Amino acid sequence: MDDLRSAQWYVGQDRNAYIHRAWMRRGLPENALDGTKPQIAIANTASDLTPCNMHLDEVSASVQKGIWEAGGVPYNLPVVSLGETVLKPTAMLWRNMAAMAIEEMLRANPIDGVVLLGGCDKTIPALLMAAASVNIPAIVVPGGPMLTGHFRGEALGCGTDVWRLSEEVRGGQITNGEFLKSESSMIRSKGHCNTMGTASTMAVVAEALGMTIPGFAGTPAPDARLQAMSHETGRLIVNMIREDRRPSDIMTRESFLNAIVAVAAVGGSTNSVVHLLAIAGRLGIELTLDDFDAAGKDVPLLVNLQPSGEFLMDDLFRAGGVLAALAEVKDFLRPEPITVTGVPLVHYLDDQPVFDPTVIYPREAPLLPDAGIAVLRGNLAPSGAIIKPAAATAELLSHTGPAVVFDSIEDMRDRLDDPDLDVTKDSVLVLRGCGPRGYPGMPEVGNMPLPRKLLEQGVRDMVRISDARMSGTAYGTVILHVAPEAAAGGPLAYIRTGDIVTLDVESRSLNVDVSPEELAARVESATSVAAYAAPTRGWTRLYVDHVMQADTGADLDFLVGSSGDAVSRESH
Repeated sequence: MDDLRSAQWYVGQDRNAYIHRAWMRRGLPENALDGTKPQIAIANTASDLTPCNMHLDEVSASVQKGIWEAGGVPYNLPVVSLGETVLKPTAMLWRNMAAMAIEEMLRANPIDGVVLLGGCDKTIPALLMAAASVNIPAIVVPGGPMLTGHFRGEALGCGTDVWRLSEEVRGGQITNGEFLKSESSMIRSKGHCNTMGTASTMAVVAEALGMTIPGFAGTPAPDARLQAMSHETGRLIVNMIREDRRPSDIMTRESFLNAIVAVAAVGGSTNSVVHLLAIAGRLGIELTLDDFDAAGKDVPLLVNLQPSGEFLMDDLFRAGGVLAALAEVKDFLRPEPITVTGVPLVHYLDDQPVFDPTVIYPREAPLLPDAGIAVLRGNLAPSGAIIKPAAATAELLSHTGPAVVFDSIEDMRDRLDDPDLDVTKDSVLVLRGCGPRGYPGMPEVGNMPLPRKLLEQGVRDMVRISDARMSGTAYGTVILHVAPEAAAGGPLAYIRTGDIVTLDVESRSLNVDVSPEELAARVESATSVAAYAAPTRGWTRLYVDHVMQADTGADLDFLVGSSGDAVSRESH
């Protein structure tokens, strides 16, 4: 405690120390700024425009109580917040900006540690990227999923059932009026999506990485235990500072491999791939797409949650929670990585009973025997693409069919339901111009709607390929994150309608039946080039100029690696 980082601001008798203390005192106890009490920021992504994070001010209050109790001094630090459902053109465009802004505020302020409050999809990744870059003691408080809403007596999975019901409208199974009636039932309480979408997945990832109090992930937002765990988190961050336990001590390469196992076991979102790659990049840890395939291989799907299964997040919590699920796959986990408590994650997996085996399946009888995210390569994806077999139709995991190519989201929307569109259930829908650079921001449009005329025929899934992402709440035989993207000159830019595409998940291949010579001789269509014209100013210009491809996490090239917590200059 003699070398608190904040002492650089507050300890001394010169003018600068005077200014720092005087302006920050404002009713604090007299000894709060004497260099002996840890100063702790609560990086709070609460925002009325991030609906899933609206309640985090309440959570922050519990964290603050814990910090005071343990002898620290808490400070609420509002940070950039990204609401998945309302931001246009896509929240992913600003993940790196949020991470960069949070990083700079953590470094620039007189703090010794930070509690990271997140919930909605991009907030936990951005917070972890920032904390990894600054590398001061840090701990995550996941905001928790909402409670399950019901419509006509059936449970609603937010996100997943939006996609399902909207397709039923397009296919004529229900009326648009019936669809709209479900709107008031979809979001029942505070908290993020109640499916195993990206928000829930990133809470699981944070726990598997060791960055939460074990057992925290998946606690429903309205549950009183979330407040109790938040209070305990406030106490723990003070202890972490005393013991100098930092993100780089916790998030090791082995921790990331454990997170990959966890994603497979719970049927987690494909978005976890770009987020884990980006977080690892901030720590200087070598993590590649091949690690996802290798570490996730043979990991069974045990958690029966939408979109891969039947139940929802509050069912998982009552059935034993994330630790009970991880206990079933303990033999896949690396035993060395520690958690924020200083104790290895695997030590918390003893005596973790499953209370409902219809929600958390037993290891010997899983939903799927091999649920890891599969990495595909071939002449359509030289740097890789991914697919989530757990959310796909088994019969389509090996498929050959003619491509139907769309140059942009707008092109797809304009032509998809044209009765004259030359498409059958065996066609392969291809969407390009939606990668990190091409959109820009890599939107969640990879799970393209099916053509109306096929929906009316009863078709419910087709092979779809894009350089975009897919919502973690979505499902289908969808190939995502094709790299290089079309806007970066990848082969996806040169595929044409009618080209024969072959997907073989077992052999991890994705190819188009066009010779290298012919593919190289082709030029992009004029509409394709226009669809991803470069922006001219602002953050979007900076993003497009520096964003990397999906196979390395879609971070900005100049943000890879850690800059530490040092501030070398004083302006006063």
